[in-house]
Amino acid sequence: MRAALLALFALAPVARAADPKPLEFELTFDKAALDAPFTGRVFVTFRAGSASPPTGLNWFAPEPGLAKDVKDWKPGAPLTIGAKDIAYPKPLADLKPGKYFVCVVMDRDLGGIDFLNSPGNVFSKPRQLDLDPKASGTVELKLDQVVKAREFKETETVKLVELESKRLTKFHGKPTALRAGVVLPPSFGKEPTRAYPVVYEVTGFGGNHFAAFGAAARKATDVAGTEMIWVVLDGNCRLGHHVFADSANNGPVGTALVEELIPHLEKKYRGSGVRFTTGHSSGGWSSLWLQVAYPDTFAGCWSTAPDPSDFRDFQLVNIYKDANIFTDGAGKLRELSRPTPRGQTLTYKAFTAMEDYMTRGGQLGSFDAVFSPRGANGKPLPLWDHATGAIDPKVATAWEKYDIRLKLAREWKTLGPKLKGKLHVFCGDEDTFYLDGPARLLKQGLADLKSDAVVELFPKRHHGNLVDAALRKRMNEEMAAAAKR
Repeated sequence: MRAALLALFALAPVARAADPKPLEFELTFDKAALDAPFTGRVFVTFRAGSASPPTGLNWFAPEPGLAKDVKDWKPGAPLTIGAKDIAYPKPLADLKPGKYFVCVVMDRDLGGIDFLNSPGNVFSKPRQLDLDPKASGTVELKLDQVVKAREFKETETVKLVELESKRLTKFHGKPTALRAGVVLPPSFGKEPTRAYPVVYEVTGFGGNHFAAFGAAARKATDVAGTEMIWVVLDGNCRLGHHVFADSANNGPVGTALVEELIPHLEKKYRGSGVRFTTGHSSGGWSSLWLQVAYPDTFAGCWSTAPDPSDFRDFQLVNIYKDANIFTDGAGKLRELSRPTPRGQTLTYKAFTAMEDYMTRGGQLGSFDAVFSPRGANGKPLPLWDHATGAIDPKVATAWEKYDIRLKLAREWKTLGPKLKGKLHVFCGDEDTFYLDGPARLLKQGLADLKSDAVVELFPKRHHGNLVDAALRKRMNEEMAAAAKR
């Protein structure tokens, strides 16, 4: 009898507990990190080479991840995320087995640009795990860390200016501030009555006022022998880069800058009233927009590789005539960038999918936030359908207000005399993001208006190598000459 029972047990299947189970994550968050229910999107990030808390996504090689939208998730309550939830860029089952630093982030969307690393977000300590999507089973992770705001450590010559804007506070219904890093020239403390010209720099997408420390290191206040105050503005907001253009979604940021921050800053640091704008990429568009929108406020603009200034060539797309942003007339996927040395490129379709996963703070989404009307759901109306790529002609028409070339043409009778000698735009003729196309159209448009504006295309230069020592020297010399005039 005993032998028969042993034989029976030997033939029985292995217990189910020993069967491999698909990977999933059981999450909880600590009351000490957030003592309230959470509603929003939760992300599980997988990074092969970094033990640091995640920030953003690599545009050309986005890291894989999972996401789940939750409502009233309470401290200590378990939340499961697995194969049935949102996965990017591929299903969880396609995750390559191997070692990853895994981190979970709760995006509280409190105003920072980074959906992963904004101040106030709650996250788990990154853990290196050996993962197999088919066999790793349930992994328990706890969110008990809070992203802290980066401290701006002032020096003798680099100062922080942070001013709550009455206009933006009213628009958003909560306290909203404008920030800037101010670099003071060497003579500032020695000549207490001297006033200085001021250069307002707007950084590219993702940059901020902390770049003032870099400006100080390169002695930016020495503008071809003329001392100037150098101000680096923070153009970030929860929807991306607001580019200092008043908009239906980001609020009156341009007006707030010109009528609130600039008077406050120049009173405190003795600005002379002569001021210039400069910037690169999204900052290049910002600096150009500020000069055109406020021609009496600024005495000159030096814009490098600006985002599209003519929407007839919005990075290879004519938003007024083309029907679809994902594909051209032949059905070929539209590129958003030239190939990198490694052969990588971006397409509108893939980039849109990435930003849908992020939900906010993306480059393309920031264009909608600035240029589009606000929809009934409180969000910016998208220029294109994110499922099909079809362009909405009504939204495209609304974007005309921010088409700089079009604005110049329509208002040239008034703007022309005020912009004499003030416009300088530089771009590489092989710009990484095809920004040379709209720069050429802007050049032709200004020529047609008989403008003295300088729009110059540099041979064999791209987005990353356009601004070199020679161009910076040239811009400084032109600023210095304009200041003396």
